[in-house]
Amino acid sequence: MTVVKNRHVPLVGSTLLAIGVALAAANLRPAVTSLASVLGDVRAALGVSAAWTSALTAVPALCFGFAAFAAPWLGRRLGMARAIGLSLGVLTLGLVLRVIDGPWVVLGGTFIACAGIAVSNVLIPVVVKASFPTKVGLITGVYTGTLAAGAALAAALTPRLEDMLGSWRLAVGAWALLSLGAIVVWFAGARHGAESTVVRSVAPAGKRSLLRSPLAWVITVFFGLQSLFAYTVMGWLPAMLVDSGVDRNTAGMLLAVSMLLSVPVSLFVPPIAARFSSQGPMVLALGVLSFAGMLGMLVAPASAPGLWVVLIGFGMGMFPLALLVMSLRTKSTSDTARLSAMAQSLGYLIAATGPFAFGLLRDATGSWTVSLVLQLVLLAALTGLGMIAGRPRYI
Repeated sequence: MTVVKNRHVPLVGSTLLAIGVALAAANLRPAVTSLASVLGDVRAALGVSAAWTSALTAVPALCFGFAAFAAPWLGRRLGMARAIGLSLGVLTLGLVLRVIDGPWVVLGGTFIACAGIAVSNVLIPVVVKASFPTKVGLITGVYTGTLAAGAALAAALTPRLEDMLGSWRLAVGAWALLSLGAIVVWFAGARHGAESTVVRSVAPAGKRSLLRSPLAWVITVFFGLQSLFAYTVMGWLPAMLVDSGVDRNTAGMLLAVSMLLSVPVSLFVPPIAARFSSQGPMVLALGVLSFAGMLGMLVAPASAPGLWVVLIGFGMGMFPLALLVMSLRTKSTSDTARLSAMAQSLGYLIAATGPFAFGLLRDATGSWTVSLVLQLVLLAALTGLGMIAGRPRYI
């Protein structure tokens, strides 16, 4: 018998907590897409090189990977309510800091903001499984749907905010207001259950490391490749569209469309996929859509940019499936936390290479051709791994 401290008891799965999860999720991508949608103006204003721009697009995924290692420790040390609240505070600080000075401050502030995002990336799926055990598919859909909606709004509105406010700094920094609102709602809704005396199961000391689990590695690389694809799109799609003749505001709007289209996918795919023993067929369908969209950008980007963006947007619904698989392939919340930390820390480090290499290849070759061909190869690998990860078994 042992007393379980209040902060170690799962959060109460209330409606207000679900709203808090949704608002927290809405803040996990504007730090990326708001800057991407005005990246050309930022680069011109700061007078930076193509290498700096590529580094900036890689910072989010790189930071997500490194900072994710600390997330499980923070969750145990502070409890989920405080850990996620702290991560939203760090995000807000980074969003403000990165718009007050030059190139290195922009990079540093982005890194700080993304460190806050990384903790929520890892811990929120654990909250979903622990606090909503009978509604994992539904709440995962709400989480990923609002995440996509936040990304879309930031991509669509930031160029217009820049026009209204006359400054990319004010337009990008304004998204800190959204994260402040999320902090208030999160602490209002995140309440741990009552402290109680229970027989607490202690994990055996010899519990196998997930690094020795082939399935855990498949899920990790699957998550990493879908993140690589998503962050390459978020970082470079507007630039590709502008190079094909689309104006800046329309390019930002098309990026928003790609993000927005993943909202219905995120809302409907996880609950449906959770009902089936295998999620492989759904992975295949989304993989084919992504491949078709990127192939269109390679072969005829100017002929039907709207169609290519629609296909890419639906294809990026792979993200909620990756999160759902983490819950479905584990038997306990502790295993979910371990798998989430492994998949997101190592997976995002894999993802960080994508935007950086994509931009450097464009700069070295003078066109997007080589970069897009590489993306198509990676999409094929992503789809194959996702189909394996979707098979009904446990780590």
